[in-house]
Amino acid sequence: MMQTIDLRGRDLSTSELRATLPRPELDVTEALEGATSLIRDVWERGESALLEQAERFDRARPERIRAERAEIDRAVAELDGEVRAALEEMIARVRKGSAAQVPPPVRTELAPGAVIEQRWEPVERVGLYVPGGKAVYPSSVVMNVVSAQAAGVRSIAIASPPQAEFGGAVHPTILAAAGLLGVHEVYAMGGAGAVGALAHGVASLGLEPVDVVTGPGNVWVAAAKRAVSSVVGIDAEAGPTEVLIIADGTADVELVAADLLGQAEHDELASAVLVTDDAAFAGRVDEAVERITGATKHRDRAEASLRGRQSALVLVDDLAEAARVSNAYGPEHLEIQTADDESVLAGITSAGAIFMGPYSPVPLGDYIAGSNHVLPTGGQAIHSSGLGAHTFLRAQQVIRYDRAALDAVRGHVRAIAVAEDLPAHADGVDARYGEGPAAARSDTGN
Repeated sequence: MMQTIDLRGRDLSTSELRATLPRPELDVTEALEGATSLIRDVWERGESALLEQAERFDRARPERIRAERAEIDRAVAELDGEVRAALEEMIARVRKGSAAQVPPPVRTELAPGAVIEQRWEPVERVGLYVPGGKAVYPSSVVMNVVSAQAAGVRSIAIASPPQAEFGGAVHPTILAAAGLLGVHEVYAMGGAGAVGALAHGVASLGLEPVDVVTGPGNVWVAAAKRAVSSVVGIDAEAGPTEVLIIADGTADVELVAADLLGQAEHDELASAVLVTDDAAFAGRVDEAVERITGATKHRDRAEASLRGRQSALVLVDDLAEAARVSNAYGPEHLEIQTADDESVLAGITSAGAIFMGPYSPVPLGDYIAGSNHVLPTGGQAIHSSGLGAHTFLRAQQVIRYDRAALDAVRGHVRAIAVAEDLPAHADGVDARYGEGPAAARSDTGN
């Protein structure tokens, strides 16, 4: 069912590995022009543009773009009891995990009277995008909102596509999740237009511009985030979801197959990759994947994913090479199921989230592990982190020197200032001691 890529006996450079490993055919730049046009339309025409885009792309025209408080309260009251209990447990666990991501302030004394302080300040306002295409994602509400709240963000707005099934309103489960978190600013708007509305604001809706836009979405959302990144901060340009599993012959074939299928059911472009040093094991996994895919609810989209160029069984010489392959790929989700998981982990440098052993599958992280499931895709884990409280924090340094501490280093300031041909830099320091051009002008009354 899945293609096989045999890297055994090949000495490939990192760039050659990245060119060889499977990826979906997805280019955000191709959607950039269209996304920018939709954003500009919202900027210029506001609510009217959002309503037209809802009809065009979501086949639903909201009666009200901004949800009323009563709608949110009703959604909470009518939420299925088991779903509510699960969401509340998710919220509690993600709160604990997110709180651990907030760095404490640090005071460093460099010399007597010379102190710098490192502090972390939250942005004032954020816009959180929650997709609503092939599935409903209250879990994304939790992951985005809780991270922002843990950072100390005071103003939170949520955007999610209008649903034809609910008369153009936001899906009630999304509204309920927002209500459970105490967020009451929710908008029925989707895609690039929603990202533009969050970034620039829409006066007629009472929607003020945000400082940071986060959350997953399709290629149009990714392109829109790129388009507004000069105006607001963004988390990442999320693409189709992906899992890479490092496994050896000791792993359970059925569990590995189930985890590949679990990721494939998301989307036709989802990536499912197994990296193993055991060719016979890979063959058994492939057989199991084909068997269980035929019985799954979303068989068509899962088959498209697993048969696509972005999914593969990758054969390597040993597990050290498996770790190197994984690092070159930079997976959103990395599972390790081997005889010595910790040794493999020691070689991993690039992954959005890492799931250790047979009882830590990706769906655990999607919902209830306490980690965050908004993660870098498309190899971005090589240089970027997943969503967390840190996404909404800004590092600031506070500098406190007294007179003696500044005097002790002003010779160094002058030496570097003169070397850079910026003598007024040094003059400004000397002026504090009654020296230099500024002091001379003061003495003469000029």
